[in-house]
Order: sequence, then C-alpha cells, then structure tokens
Amino acid sequence: MGFINIDNPWVVIAGVLGNIISFLVTLAPMPTFYRICKKRSTESFQSTPYVVAMFSALTWLYYALLTSNILVLTINTITLLIESIYISIFLAFAPKKAKVSTMKLLLFLNLGVFGALVLLTLTLLKGTQRIDIAGMICATFAISVFAAPLSIIKLVIKTKSVEYMPISLSFFLTLSAIAWLSYGVLLKDLFIALPNVVGFMFGIAQMILYCIYMKRKNDDKFNDNSIEPLPITTKSTEMEVIDQEMKSVCIDPIIKVDVVSETTTNDLTQKP
Repeated sequence: MGFINIDNPWVVIAGVLGNIISFLVTLAPMPTFYRICKKRSTESFQSTPYVVAMFSALTWLYYALLTSNILVLTINTITLLIESIYISIFLAFAPKKAKVSTMKLLLFLNLGVFGALVLLTLTLLKGTQRIDIAGMICATFAISVFAAPLSIIKLVIKTKSVEYMPISLSFFLTLSAIAWLSYGVLLKDLFIALPNVVGFMFGIAQMILYCIYMKRKNDDKFNDNSIEPLPITTKSTEMEVIDQEMKSVCIDPIIKVDVVSETTTNDLTQKP
C-alpha cells in the first residue's frame, strides 16, 4: 500500500474528509473535561471510554505504520494526543479509587495488550502476514466498538424516547463511517472498509429511530394536551432506571470509541 494514491484523487479526498470529521468527533468530550476542570471533580464520569479510545488509536497507528498509510497515521496520531490529554485531566481530578482503576486499565490495554501485539507480530510474522494479522485485530476491535449503539437503540425502543440519542452526533458519526468506508473501498483495504460498513448501518438505524420516535412524540403532544405530568417520585424512579440502562452502554471508529459512552453519561449528569 502506498504512502498516498496520487493516481486516484478520490482516495485522498475520502481520507482527508475522514480525518476532518473524525477530528471533530474526537473533540466532542471537550465540554465534559471543561466541566471536570471547573468543578475540580470527575463526578460520575468514567475513564474507560478514553483509555479504550487510546488503545484503538494505538492499534490503528501501528497498522498505518505497517502499511505506510499517511491518512490513517495522521488522524490516529492526533487522536492519541487528545486522548492522552483527556486521561491526564481525569487522573488529575479523579478520586484515588478511580485513579487506580484507570491506571490498571491503561497499563493492561496500552502497555500489556498492545505491547504483546507489536512484539508477537514483529517476531513471529513477516511481510503481508504481519499486516493481515494487525489489520484483523484493528477491524475486529472496531466492529465491537461500533456495536455499542445497540444498547442505545434498545433503550430508545424501550422508552420510546430519543432524549438520550443526540441526532447531530449520530449524523456526524455516520458521515465519518461513510468517509472511511469510501476510503477503504477505493484503497481496496478491507480492514478499513468492513468496520465502517457496520458503523454506517448502525448510524442509519439510529437516525431512522430518531425520526420515528421524534414524530411520534410531536404527534402525541399535538393530539393530547390534557395528559397530566408524572408525579415527581415516578419521574425520579424512571430516571434511575434510564441511568442504569445508560451506564450499561459499552464504550464508543477508527476513533469513535469514546463518544457513545461520553454522550450518554454526560446527558444524564448534566440534563451530558
């Protein structure tokens, strides 16, 4: 695979668009960390999405180095830097127990697992085998991350509410998946293309659900204005159930890992 495919400018365009959109998605948690710095407390926020996002960036970075893919290399280098800043802020204001668990996960994933991946592929494999194994690991991990919205989709159907599924974020994640899918197809790199097929499908599913339940919500408001509000105790119980559901959501492309969990946790604590 070449450094950059000048014979097909569409490859470059798709890759650059993917970089731009993914960069914007990576900046999504900034309000959360501004809040953490302002309150000097991590409150109920979790570090797992950011540690896993760092691991994802490291694996794709390694794959990019093996394939000399500059456009995958750039976005994951930037992502690695941003996630490092997020984690540093979290560690600065987290309670002792959260700091210890974060450091354990950080060492396990980003030193242990990633270190083993690099060591084994460099010592036991050669040439295309090394690239294929690294690519399969990246693609498998990316697909598992893209499956995270299943919990959100289940919650939307169960509660018949899209309150905790921001359409703007789903839209940009879908655009990112389209850009990287196009890039992978044009570059004939299945390890980049396949995970983004899954990402595209889940993104479309979320937007369809949003349209269905938002329309139903608007119709209910128009047709029945006499419904009395739920008692405060019922609302509180409902929010506790939703809170437990949202906390069960796994982490949220090439760099999208942190966004789903960040958004759902942030919605519940600020309302993100």
